Amino acid sequence: MRYKEDENGNLILENGKIIPKEKRQKAEVYSRVVGYLRPVSQWNNGKKQEFKKRKTFKEE
Repeated sequence: MRYKEDENGNLILENGKIIPKEKRQKAEVYSRVVGYLRPVSQWNNGKKQEFKKRKTFKEE
């Protein structure tokens, strides 16, 4: 589902439902680094930029 954010930080979903900023939670993203999982938030800036450029592939 797609969404957009208004100027107050509220999410507006595709179906018109609004999720207030106060009810939102940050999700922790993990990725595998050299054989173990590590939160992306703990990576250095260079690794974070590389992560943003990654392309994902769907196995068929």
